[in-house]
Amino acid sequence: MFTVKEFLKCEVKPALGCTEPGAVALAVARAKEELPGDVENVVVTVSDSIYKNGVDVGIPGTKGLRGNNVAAALAVLRGRSEYGLEVLKDCTEEDAAKALELLGKGSIKVLPDMERHGVFVEAKIQSAGKTALCRIEGSHTNIVEVLLDDEIRFSAACPESANISEQAKNISEEVARMGFSELVSMVDSMDEEDIEYVLKGVEMNMTIADYGFDKGHDTGLNLGKTIRKHSGTGFDSDDLSLKIKSYAAAAADARMSGAPLPVMSSAGSGNHGVTAILPVAIFAAHQGADREETAKAIAFSHLATSYVKSRTGRLTPTCGCTVAAGAGAAAAMTYLKTKDIAKAAQAMLIILGNLVGMICDGAKHTCALKVGTGALEAYHAALLVFDGHYPEPQGLVDETIEKTVNNMVQVSVHGMQNLDKAIIDVISHRFD
Repeated sequence: MFTVKEFLKCEVKPALGCTEPGAVALAVARAKEELPGDVENVVVTVSDSIYKNGVDVGIPGTKGLRGNNVAAALAVLRGRSEYGLEVLKDCTEEDAAKALELLGKGSIKVLPDMERHGVFVEAKIQSAGKTALCRIEGSHTNIVEVLLDDEIRFSAACPESANISEQAKNISEEVARMGFSELVSMVDSMDEEDIEYVLKGVEMNMTIADYGFDKGHDTGLNLGKTIRKHSGTGFDSDDLSLKIKSYAAAAADARMSGAPLPVMSSAGSGNHGVTAILPVAIFAAHQGADREETAKAIAFSHLATSYVKSRTGRLTPTCGCTVAAGAGAAAAMTYLKTKDIAKAAQAMLIILGNLVGMICDGAKHTCALKVGTGALEAYHAALLVFDGHYPEPQGLVDETIEKTVNNMVQVSVHGMQNLDKAIIDVISHRFD
C-alpha cells in the first residue's frame, strides 16, 4: 500500500509543455546520452495517442513552433533526461532555430504505429556507427529499456534498475484496485510537507494562468483573456463561474501555445493538472478555507482524478481534462464544503453524465475550450449537489461511482477503438 506522499510524488509533478511531446523528447534525450558524437539520424515510433496529442501542440520557448518532431529535434540539441517532463527546460531560441535546420535536413522522423495504444514511445538514434534506443511505456516518464547497439544499458525489468517511473506505474495499478472512499480518505494522512507541495502546484498553475491573461502575450485562442475582457462584472464579484472558467482557460491557452512555464500535472497530464487544481483553489479561496483545508481539497481532486484515469488508461479517445479531472475537481469542491465523500461521488456522477462523450482530438489551442468547460461544469456539478440534486441511474450513470466509471470505460475504451485512427487520418491529410 502506498502513502499519500508517494502518490503525490509519482502522480502530481511539474511538466513543461504538453506531456506527449515531453515523452518524445525524454526518449530522444535519454537515447542521445548513450552516444558520443553528432546525431546522424533519429526515428521515433509512437502510439496513435502520442502522435495525435503531440502533432499540433506548441513547444515551450520556441515562439510558436509545434509538434512532436520539434520536441525530438530540441531533445537532440539540449534535452536532459534527468529533468523528466521538464526535459527541454534548458532550450533557447537559438536551439529552436537549430532544430528547424535539423528538421529541414530530413534526419528526424516521428512515425505513428496504429497498432500501439496508450503511452508508447521508442526513439532510435544513430551516431558514429552506433545505435542507441530508448523505450517508454505505460506512463510518460516510464523508461523501460535503453540499449546501445545490442547492449542493455538500462532495463526496468531488473530489480537494481527500479526507478520512480516504475513506482508511478505501480501506484496507478494499485489505485485501479482501490475503492473510491478508501482512496480519497488518504487526504487525512497529509503532513506539512505534503501541504506545501500541493500548494506549490497552485502557485505554479496560477502563474501560467496569469501569463495567459497578460495582454503582452498572444496565447492560442486567448479564451481566458477574452472572457475577462468581456465579463463586465470583473473578477471581484461573487460569480465564481466566470472566474473559474477564465482562469482554467487562460492557463490552457498559455500551455497549449508553448508558454515557457511549467504546470503541476495530475495523472500524467498538465491540462489535467490545470482542471484538477485551479477550480478547487479558486473555490477554496472564495469559501475562506485555510491553507490546510485548501491543500487537502486539491489532493482530494488529484486522487479522484487518478481514480478515473487508472481505469481508463493514461491516454484515451475521450477528453480526460473534462471527464477525469473535471470529475476530480467537482468531487473536491463538494468535499471541501460538505466533508462528505458520498456527496463528492455524487458530483462526479454529474460530470460523467454530462461530459463522458467529449472526445480528445489531440493537444492544441482548442484544448482551452475543453479545459474551461471541464472547470466550469465541475463547479456547476458541486452546486447541484449542494442543493440536493444528482442523477438517478440512467444512461451511463449508475448507482455508484465505481459502477459508473466501469460503464464509462466500456464506452470510451472499448466502444471507441477506431476513433483515434479516424482522427489521425483527418489530421494527416491536413499535412499532405
